[in-house]
Amino acid sequence: MSARASLYWSVRRELWENRFIYIVPLVVAALALVGLLISTAHLPGLVRRLPGLDPAKQVIVAVTHYSLAASVILLACWIVAVFYCLDALNGERRDRSILFWKSMPVSDVVTVLSKASIPLVVLPLFGCVVVLAVQLVMLLASSGVLLARDLDPATLWSVLPLLQMPVGMFYGMAVHALWFAPVYGWLLLISGWARRATFLWAFLPFFAAFALETLAFGTGYVAAFLKERVAGAMVHAFTPDAMKQPITQIAQLDPLRYLGTPGLWIGLAFAVAFIAAAVHLRRHREPI
Repeated sequence: MSARASLYWSVRRELWENRFIYIVPLVVAALALVGLLISTAHLPGLVRRLPGLDPAKQVIVAVTHYSLAASVILLACWIVAVFYCLDALNGERRDRSILFWKSMPVSDVVTVLSKASIPLVVLPLFGCVVVLAVQLVMLLASSGVLLARDLDPATLWSVLPLLQMPVGMFYGMAVHALWFAPVYGWLLLISGWARRATFLWAFLPFFAAFALETLAFGTGYVAAFLKERVAGAMVHAFTPDAMKQPITQIAQLDPLRYLGTPGLWIGLAFAVAFIAAAVHLRRHREPI
C-alpha cells in the first residue's frame, strides 16, 4: 500500500473511531439553524428598513445572521479540534488499541500525520461545507418568508455579498488552521506523552508561567504571547476594520501581510517539531 493510500485510510479510520468530529458541528449547526429560522419572523421589518440605510450599512445588517451562524459553527469545529488532539494519541494507549494498530503495516509517521490532518484539514473543510449548507437553507427560508409577506426577495439577495462571503470564510479557516498549527502540534505531543489528565498537562504550564510572571515581575509577556497565538490570525490576515464588522468584501483580506508575519513561520516550525516529537513518542510509548 502506498503512503498516500495509507494516509487516506488512516484518516478514514479517525473519522470512524471519533464520530464526534462531525456529529458535534452538525448538532451545533442544527441548533443554530433552528434559532436563526425562528428569527426570520423579524425579517420582513428588516427588509423594509433596508432602502433607508446607506449601502455599507445595508450589507452589514443583511449579513449579520449569516456571519453569526458561521462563527458559531466554526467555533464548534475549533473546540472539537482541541479535544480531539488531546485524546488522539492518549486514547489509543489507554484502550490498548495501539497494540493492534502497531501490528498493521502503517508507519508511526503516517498515523500521526493522519491525526494532525483532522484539525488542520478535515475539520476546517467540513466546517466550511456545513456553514455553506446552513446559510443556503437560511437564504431559501428567508426568501420564502418574504414571498409570504408579499415582499420581493431580490431586495435581500441584491444586498448580500453571496460570492465574497464564502471566499472570506474559506480564507479565514485556512489562515486560522495554519496559525493554530503549533497549538494542535503541542496538544498532540501532550496526548502522546501524558498518561492521564491531558487537558491539565497541556494548559497548566502556560497558566503557571502566567501566574509566576505576574506575581514575580508584574509583567504581561506570557499573556501577550497567548493573546497573539489565539487572536493573531485575525489581526494579521485581515484589515483592521474586519475586527469590528462582518467580513463582506475581498478587500478586507490581507494575505500578503499574513504571509509576511514572522509569528506564522515560527509557529509552523514549532508545529513541525511538536509533530515530529509526537511521532517519536508513539514509536516508543507503551499502552497505559
